[in-house]
Amino acid sequence: MSVERSMDEIGQRLATATEVIREAGALALGYFRKLDQLTIKSKGLQDMASEADLNTELLIKERLAKAFPTDAFLGEETGTADLAGASGIWVVDPIDGTQPFISGIRTWCVSIAYVQNNEIEIGLVYDPCADELFAARRGGQATMNGRPISPHPGADFTAGITSVGYSNRIAPASVISVMTRLLEAGGMFHRSGSGTLSICYVACGRLLGYVEGHMNSWDALAAIAIVRGAGGRTNDFLADDGLTKGNVIVAGPAALYDRLEALTR
Repeated sequence: MSVERSMDEIGQRLATATEVIREAGALALGYFRKLDQLTIKSKGLQDMASEADLNTELLIKERLAKAFPTDAFLGEETGTADLAGASGIWVVDPIDGTQPFISGIRTWCVSIAYVQNNEIEIGLVYDPCADELFAARRGGQATMNGRPISPHPGADFTAGITSVGYSNRIAPASVISVMTRLLEAGGMFHRSGSGTLSICYVACGRLLGYVEGHMNSWDALAAIAIVRGAGGRTNDFLADDGLTKGNVIVAGPAALYDRLEALTR
């Protein structure tokens, strides 16, 4: 396959996924406006899901499978099929921030990434409540609603707010130590309930950086592509089978990255 053809195929996927994520966002927003009618279930401690999560993912899965039948799919709600022979893989979180979503809090989003040959080629994150679409293609400029974005210019923690993620997959003591180091360095911590959206806020300069001891790939990959496309820096999330096992995540401006990474040690 030629480089030109490969690049054209990525462009086709980006265009299609942009349409799909807006459609999925509209579906999820409709559910959000009728929370009293939702069927909600627990998947574990502080880990909820609803029919909105499943139906939004099924819409995305169906649309992408129809357009690109040789691609694989990994979704938070429906899992993954055999990757052997696939052209690439779509990695999807239909609603990142389900707890805020079902609580009526507007910090949630839809996330779609496309990975090929262990590279994140496409990252799309849509916040339907704010009607903000973050987008990036590897090697290109990240945007928010079509406008170029860039990270915060700050070079130390006193310059703004740093987001610290947490899930029950890591020990409470570890996140407390991260926040302690951050506060002792003159910083302030933030948590919205959506790691994906918070990382996008790093990409556009609303937050200084983001750190979390473990994220799943469907929560992280699209936002990582957006940070990188904005000129920021992240760790190699896909290392050590991050696609299926998840990984630590550190994201921020290049000038602050080493200090962010040190918070996790």
